Amino acid sequence: MDNKKIFILDTNVILHDHRCIHHFENNDVVIPITVLEELDKFKKGNDPINYQARQFVRELDSIVGDELFNSGRSLGEGKGKLRIELGKPFSDEMKASFSENIPDHKILAIALWIKKQNESSCDYCKVALVTKDVNLRMKAKSLHLEAEDYKSDQVPKVDDLLFGIKKIDDYNTAIINELYERGEIPLEESGLEKLMPNQYLILRSQNSSVLAKYVAHTNTIKKVDKVTTYGIKPRNAEQTMCFDALLNPDLKLISITGKAGTGKTLLALAAALQQNYIYDQVMLARPIVALSNKDLGFLPGDAKEKVAPYMAPLFDNLSVIKRSFNINSQEFAKIDEMQKQERLIITALAFIRGRSLSNTFFIVDEAQNLTPHEVKTIITRAGEGTKIIFTGDIHQIDSPYLDQKSNGLAYLTSKMKGQEMFAHLDLVKGERSALAEMASNLL
Repeated sequence: MDNKKIFILDTNVILHDHRCIHHFENNDVVIPITVLEELDKFKKGNDPINYQARQFVRELDSIVGDELFNSGRSLGEGKGKLRIELGKPFSDEMKASFSENIPDHKILAIALWIKKQNESSCDYCKVALVTKDVNLRMKAKSLHLEAEDYKSDQVPKVDDLLFGIKKIDDYNTAIINELYERGEIPLEESGLEKLMPNQYLILRSQNSSVLAKYVAHTNTIKKVDKVTTYGIKPRNAEQTMCFDALLNPDLKLISITGKAGTGKTLLALAAALQQNYIYDQVMLARPIVALSNKDLGFLPGDAKEKVAPYMAPLFDNLSVIKRSFNINSQEFAKIDEMQKQERLIITALAFIRGRSLSNTFFIVDEAQNLTPHEVKTIITRAGEGTKIIFTGDIHQIDSPYLDQKSNGLAYLTSKMKGQEMFAHLDLVKGERSALAEMASNLL
C-alpha cells in the first residue's frame, strides 16, 4: 500500500510560510479555492503577512497549469502534486453544525469532500487539514476529519532551548581555585566534555563556586567576571553571564529568553549604551501586536503617536538606566545626545524594514511574536559590524497563530545552537520586584 497522504492547507499556513507547499515531502497538497480568495485581501500592504501573500502568488504563478485544477501538478522530483480544489456543497453533517457560510466552513466542506472521495481508495491512507487556527482544528475533528498544525518550522522540544547555561554541582574545588587564579584553563584540564561554543557554566563544589564559559576557538574554560554596565549591576548569576555575552565583540547574534521582570531588555540596552563608541547606531525595536480591538488605524495621531503606546515599555527601560546616573553626569547627557542625533532609536519593528543595519547594535524585543521567516529576514539584513539581540518570553505569545514551538525566537535559538558567533541565555529569576516575582510564579 502506498503511504501517500493529502494535506489541505488553510490560509494562515500560507501567510505564515509562503514556501509551505514544498515542505510536505512526497505527499500531495491541496489549496481550496477559498484560500486564494482570502489571499487576495492580503496582497496589498507592508506587513509580513502581505509579503507572504504576494510571494505565494508568485510561487503559484511559476507552477501554474491546467493540471492544477484536475489531477494536480508536480512540485518537483521526490515531491507530491499540488492542486487547487473548487468549492463544494456543505454536507448534511456540516449544515447541522455550521450553517454560517464563512471561509473557514467552505474550507471544511472542501476537505470533507476530498476525504469522502478518497475513502474507498487504497492509494491514500490519510487526508488532513493543516491549519494554525486551533478553533478550526477543533471544528474539523468534530466532523471526524483529521487536522493538525503546520509543523515544518517547529522546534522539537521547548526543553531543548535550555542549553545556554549548564549547572554542574559537586565540581572539583581545586579546578575552581585554578580558574580564579589563572582566569582560564584548557578544556582537557577541566574534566568537562560535550560542551557547545559559548555555553555558560555554573560550577559548584561544597566550598566554592565560579561562573565560566566554554570558548571554542581556544578550547578553554574561561572565568566570567561580574561587571557593572552603564549603571546597571547584575543581580544574579544569569544576568552576569548575560552581560558577558552582550559585551563580547565576537558574538554577533544572541537570543535571551525569560519571563517578565528578568531584565532581558534592560541588560541588552545597558550593554548597547556601554558600547556606543563601537557602533554607529543603537536600535531598539519591537513588533506591534494590537491591543484588544485596536490597531494602528484606530489610534489617533501621526505615525510616532500611533506607535507610542506599544513602545512605552522600551522607553521605561531607558528611564531606568537614566535614573542610575546623576542628571548632570556625562552618561546621562550621552543618552540625550544620542537620541537627538538619532544614534539611539526606539521604534516599531515595521518601521526599520528596508533600512541598512551596518555597524548597528540592534535589539529586537518581544521576538516571540515574530514568525521564523521574519526573524530570518531581520538577520539577513545584518551588515558588517552589526550585532543583533533577540529577547522575549516564549511562554507569553500574543500572536494567535504562533506557539512555544513555532515562534521565531524559539526557531532561531534551536537552529543557531552550536554556532561560534551565537550565544543563548535563559534568565530565570525575576528582579523587577518581590511583588512582580510572586505574581509571576503564583498567578
